[in-house]
This record gives sequence, C-alpha cells and structure tokens, in this order.
Amino acid sequence: MEIKMSEILIKNGKIFDGTGRPWYKADIYIKNNRIEKMGKCIEEKAENVIDAGGLAVAPGFWDLHTHDDWVIAMKNNADFLECRIRSGVTTLVGGNCGYSPHPATDEYLDDLIGYTAFLDPGIDYQWRELKGYFEHLEKQGIVCNYATYMGHGAIRMAIMGIGATTPANVEQLQKMRDYVAEEMQQGAFGMSTGLLYPPGQFTPTEELLELAKVVANYGGTYLSHLRNESELYFEALGEAMSIGQTANLRVQLHHQEAFGEKYFWKMKPALDLMREARDIRGVDVSFDFIPYVGANTTILAIFPTWAFAGGIPKLMERIRDPKQLRKMREDAETYVATWFPIEVYSHNLTKTCAVDSKNGYDNILILCCNVEKNRKLEGLTLADLGRMRNKHPFDAAAELALEEEGGAMLVYFGGTGQPELGWQKGTGEAKTSWFAEGKIEEIKHPFSTIESDAILGKAKQHPAAWGTTARTIGRFAREMGLITMEEAVKKLTFNAAGVLKVDDAGEIRKGNYADITIFNPKTIIDTATWKESAKVPEGIEYVIINGTVVLEKGNYHKNRLAGRVIKSTSYYQ
Repeated sequence: MEIKMSEILIKNGKIFDGTGRPWYKADIYIKNNRIEKMGKCIEEKAENVIDAGGLAVAPGFWDLHTHDDWVIAMKNNADFLECRIRSGVTTLVGGNCGYSPHPATDEYLDDLIGYTAFLDPGIDYQWRELKGYFEHLEKQGIVCNYATYMGHGAIRMAIMGIGATTPANVEQLQKMRDYVAEEMQQGAFGMSTGLLYPPGQFTPTEELLELAKVVANYGGTYLSHLRNESELYFEALGEAMSIGQTANLRVQLHHQEAFGEKYFWKMKPALDLMREARDIRGVDVSFDFIPYVGANTTILAIFPTWAFAGGIPKLMERIRDPKQLRKMREDAETYVATWFPIEVYSHNLTKTCAVDSKNGYDNILILCCNVEKNRKLEGLTLADLGRMRNKHPFDAAAELALEEEGGAMLVYFGGTGQPELGWQKGTGEAKTSWFAEGKIEEIKHPFSTIESDAILGKAKQHPAAWGTTARTIGRFAREMGLITMEEAVKKLTFNAAGVLKVDDAGEIRKGNYADITIFNPKTIIDTATWKESAKVPEGIEYVIINGTVVLEKGNYHKNRLAGRVIKSTSYYQ
C-alpha cells in the first residue's frame, strides 16, 4: 500500500465550496490531510502545485447511497471502485436499503450470504460486528472514504433469519435493540430499512419504531427504502415520517420516485407531504434520488412475499414446483399491493413496471449474471429471454433465478420520468424528453441529494456508477439549466455530509479534510449508457483524498489507498 501525502497548492481555481453560494477565485494550501489555508494569492512552497486556471475546485463528491460495503472490503477494492474515483467521488456511504455485512451470527450467516449474493464479490466475513468490519477496512486500506449505517435486514436476520414471517417476540426484539445500540456505539450513523425485501417485508411498523427509538438515543438517522412507491406510495411515506415523528429522529428517504408510469403524478404531492411534515409536524425529513429512470436490484424482487417464507432455499424449492410457480406468476401479473400485514406483495414491482406498461417485459433488463453460461443474456430484456427459452417471461426469469441462485441483477425501468425506450437505443437518456414534472421537482428541491444506488462487484454496472456526478453538473446544471452549477455541487457534497452530520467534510473550508475534486465546468458530462455503462465521464481532472492525489489528468493511482473510515460520534448534539 502506497500513500503519497504531501503539501499541495491549488492555484487560480474557481472555488465551488459546496454550500451553494456563488463561486469565487482563491488558492488552497493543503498540508497533510487538511486544508490549512485559503486565500487570494498563497505564496507557500509546495511539493505539488496544481494550476487550476479555468477549472472548478469543489469538495470531493459524496455518493450518499451505495451498496459498496462488500467491494470496499475486498483487498483489490481500488479496482472495483475505479468508477467512483473517475467520477470524482471521494466518500461512499453504505449500509443502505436494509443491507449491510454486519452484524452477522454463525446461526444465520448462510442466510446473510444468500440474501446479499447479488452484492458480494467474495468476502470471507472475518468479522461479526461493525467494530471488526471497520478494523478490517483500516488494516487492509481503502481507496476512498467510507461511512455506514446498519442494515435493519441484517439486524433482524441475525436474530430471526431471513424467512421469519411473524413479528418478533419480546426476547427477539430486545436482542435486536441490543444489536442496534452496539452498532451505533461502534460508529454507525443510523439504521436503514429495505421494506420491499425480506426480512423488512415481514416487519411491522411497531417493531421498526422500537428500534428507531434506540437509534434516536444516539442521535442517529432512520432511513427507509419504502414498502411501496406506487399504489401505496403516500401510505408508505406516512409510515416513515410517523416513525421519525414518534421516535424523534431524523428521516432520510431512499431513492425517492413514483414508480410505474400510471403513478408518476404522485411525485409532486409526495414532495408536498414531505414539506408538510417538516413545516407543520416538525419531522426532520429529507431525501435522495437517482438521476436515471431504471433501478438496479436483485432478480428476487419479482417474487411475491409468501414465496420467501423459510428463506432462499425454500424459495428455490417453490420455483421448481410448477403449481407454485404458476401462482407466483399470477400474483406478479395481477396482484395489487396491500398494506401490512403483507399477504402477497408490499410493492408489486413486476406489475407496476412491466404489466401495467405499454412496454411490458421489455421494461426489465438483465444487467449482470454470475454464471458463465448466462453472461450471453446480459443486455437482453425478460421479453427477449422468454422468446429465447420459449417460455413466459416470468417463468424464464424464475428459471434464471434458479440457475443464478438469486445472484443475477436486473434493471427495472419505471422510475419517475420514463423515457421512450431511449435506453434500448443506447442513448443514455441524454435528451430532456424523459423528464417528467416530478423528477424536475426533485432536482430543484432544496434538500434533495443525488446518489447512484449502483451495484458494483460484478462484470457490469448500472451507468449511474460512472455517470451520476457528471450528469448532475454537466446535464442538469450546464446544459438544461434546471439548477445552478453551485447547486449541483451542493447536492453532491454539502447536502450529503449534512445528512450524516459530518462537520469537517463536504465543504471547502479551512480545517476541513482535504477531499477535493477538480473539474472542467465547460466540458464535464456523463458518457455512460445502458449499452456501454463503463464509460469514463469527461471533464474530471483531479481527485484528492485526504491530501493525496488519487486521480491526476486521467492517471488513476490505484495503489494510493488514501481513504479513511468515518465513524459517527454517536452522541451528536
């Protein structure tokens, strides 16, 4: 591991300091890992002088919502995370959507491994708790900064396994409370839920509330991948904000969107509900969103809730049973989601995304497969797969889930602002026509944060892995004028750090950590498309992490593992 930390002088740059105020010209002097001085014309000698004339100097970008917890734990994490560095990202936040590789118990470790197969490139779980996980990262070295929440799914699984469909009893709930307290004490910033997936699907609101109260005791945040973003979107928002109000803690809503073409109209009223919660009910609520209309997640998301009872092996048994598979397909194509207790679906992703759309199963794309023989399927839709295998698309997908043991990733097209199948032409949604009013409202919203939610560790990724930051600045701000460039930088830096209440990062200010991204404001743009997702964005010139230059004029110094683990102080006041 080589870390090249030195004195750095950045001269003549336009400072986009992260707060959203207008850019100004200044020099920046970095010593060790901090910004030591800022001024009009700094004369100090420095080993490394960067002339940023004509360039924008911004805080290092944050990706507030990643699932990089597994890839950053790999020894070769710098290879997996190249897309982050080349996108100007210096800080990753993990533990989202209820997923985290901690805590883990020997009794249910197989459940955790099976549950996260689509995220895991092959970690060996040397730890059982967050403290051990952090120690592993620090000993090994990481290429960028990392902070995390705890995943509610992992918490519940550690006590009850993935297949428990009943509420926790008194003893189980107390054990979960203890785990939450332990994770907060060891540096987690809060607890995230994935209520679309097991075991979150099976968790009643009252159980979530009891755990949220423990998080609140430590000044943490409650985050939620909502139970539903279509038929029951407003009810799901109400659940999250009610938990925040009752437990008296901050609420962050994961990747907000009204999902499914017939529900796009709900996005603007949803934002009004959030505003009402802040202004009238006193709930500290904010949200993040993906600047794409396709969301990547596991192939398992197509199956109804009842199919997961007993865990992933039981699901595979049910798929092999023609009668039960027929019932799964019928539910997927006809069942309208109902509120808790969930009988069939908390959010029928297949119906809202495909069946209710004029594009049908062409609206679901096979992004990545683990099994070598299935790699040829990547880039096909489920409609293509059905034709290839002479099966109904749902049945063909179920067959693929068996072959992949649940590890395949799909992209579900149906996020607010559906394009006219522009993704199939490889356009990368470059045109403005895909924007619906609700998505524009999200972009303009003052307390929104933009994130990627891209899953790494596999052969192929969502284009958001490479394109999110450059798209935000180059497309939304410079080309479309939806927000100013200063506001775009703020959504990638200051807003994200504010969600975690990290005070010495996310802003260019004397004394802060020297995490800095330098880009060309005239040329920065995303180039990744659905056909070619691993394309380097244009215009990002330098990336500095903790005073170490990691990206320099296109040269990626992947042996410079300069990242730090960012731990919550737990008792934030």
